[in-house]
Amino acid sequence: MTTAGTPAVAGRRRSGPGGSSSRGAPTARRLVALMAALALGLSAILVRLVQLQVHDASAYRALAWGQRVRTIELPASRGSIFDRDGQELALSLPARAIYARPPLVSDPAGEARTVASILKLDPAGVRAALKNTGPFVYLARGVEPAAAAALEAKHLPGIGSLPETKRYYPGGVLAPQVLGFVGVDGSGLAGLEQQYQKVLAGRPGHAVVEADPSGVLIPQGENVDVPSVPGSDLVLTLDRQIQFRAQQVLQRAVKSNRARGGTVIVLDPRSGDILAMAHYPWFDPTDLTDASWEAIRNRAVTDAYEPGSVNKIVTAAAAVQESRLKLDQRLTVPGYYWLYTKRFTDVHPHPAEPMTLGDILAFSSNVGTIKVAALLGPKLLYQYLQRFGLTRPTGLGFPGESGGILPPPSEWSGTSMGTIPIGQGIAVTPLQMASVYGTIANDGIWVQPRLLRGAVGADGRFRPAAAGATREVVSAQTARAVTRMLAYAVRVGTGREAQIPGYWVAGKTGTARKVNSDGTGYAVGKYVASFIGFVPAARPALVVAAVLDEPATVYGGIAAAPLFQDVARFALARLRVPPAPGLPVPPHALNPANG
Repeated sequence: MTTAGTPAVAGRRRSGPGGSSSRGAPTARRLVALMAALALGLSAILVRLVQLQVHDASAYRALAWGQRVRTIELPASRGSIFDRDGQELALSLPARAIYARPPLVSDPAGEARTVASILKLDPAGVRAALKNTGPFVYLARGVEPAAAAALEAKHLPGIGSLPETKRYYPGGVLAPQVLGFVGVDGSGLAGLEQQYQKVLAGRPGHAVVEADPSGVLIPQGENVDVPSVPGSDLVLTLDRQIQFRAQQVLQRAVKSNRARGGTVIVLDPRSGDILAMAHYPWFDPTDLTDASWEAIRNRAVTDAYEPGSVNKIVTAAAAVQESRLKLDQRLTVPGYYWLYTKRFTDVHPHPAEPMTLGDILAFSSNVGTIKVAALLGPKLLYQYLQRFGLTRPTGLGFPGESGGILPPPSEWSGTSMGTIPIGQGIAVTPLQMASVYGTIANDGIWVQPRLLRGAVGADGRFRPAAAGATREVVSAQTARAVTRMLAYAVRVGTGREAQIPGYWVAGKTGTARKVNSDGTGYAVGKYVASFIGFVPAARPALVVAAVLDEPATVYGGIAAAPLFQDVARFALARLRVPPAPGLPVPPHALNPANG
């Protein structure tokens, strides 16, 4: 037994020291590995902490700021627009924008019916908007506060409203092409609303607040208010009453003459103030659904047309200023005149007869005007057309203003010295042509026309608009000589329908053929009839330009002169302009009774 047990004891003794050594080594290695892993992990955590708290601190700070801090824009109130006497033409009133958060809408069909019923909208359109997959959608803009309150009282899930303003035009269709209109966001899109967008819009402010994820404000949190700056009010040169009358009689004239449309401008020749600027057909700036581009644009400044005989005043003034023709000098004017391949005639056939410059202008002789232009030559004629402002915009600054069309003499054809003096082969805007007559009325001084008298800032102070540019075109002596001729034209010539009882009127008729839209010659049977003049002739207080597009009555003396007379007569009474002494008749050769 002893022998049998001895190996076992001996074996245990041998394995004891050896076994303890073999087990201790792996344990130490595991411990070292564990410590190394722990140190590595702690190091990684430390590195990450350094990265988060030092390197990425600003980014996470900004992220946290963005989650709890919100910036709310505070829109500025848009400035109003007034006429020269302080009558409101455009203003902004409180309104609401109705929106939906589609994910929060519980009953799209039912809520769509409710919203459509209260806001007078198409239910199908509202239902489609509520099924939008986006987080936010507008349902209506510019909603009356009362209607918005009625909708809010329904407490529809996902439906809300935001404050905004809506533009109102108290005069309705009064001067819509001049005032223009704004978009749903309140920005000007046409007319003066667009031209003076920065002045009217003001500067929006903002509020910075801290809120929790549900939108509840955090007490003692960040709260910074930067107030908005209201837009400035505009004071225009327009006279509301003269504007209304001009539109009223223009509409009547267009319809009675079966014309396509028409334009009227009333201008103060001394200051350049535009007292009225009307075009028919017009549009309602609060409802653009059926408005055509032809009705929206202000054709008094955007559209150029061949002026016809009203342009003869430039040729006459240039001839007097350059002393190329004495006032009592008689030219033999035949019934027709050949210039290269074109035969020019007067409206009414007549044998060769002597005419003074006063006769030529009064009876609107094409042949006589062409002969006078020949005394000037192309270069000098072009220079005077430039001086009168017929080669560039007036400087009004109105959106889309045209500078007209007048090629330089180097591009004139062989017949240009026949067409341009009588108002063909040249295109001008009604405002440019009104300014030509304003120059003669203002003793030869051209004054830049303007629509803005000044602005009223947020401080309530009125700041006058800068004075417009002026330049001398012809001498006062020349202007007065031409004025006598224009008064003669109204007294015994083609402008007799423009006479105003008690006043002397100076003016000129125009009947111009219309060019085809593609520029290929003249349209058959289509004309632009006009009359432009000023009154009282001896002491001009206002210029009136009356233009009718494609009247069935054709002639300026028949279609446009009565329109001038009606507008001018009202404006004289409105401005309380007294009559002025008559003017001496210019030298003439024709017997007025036979004119």
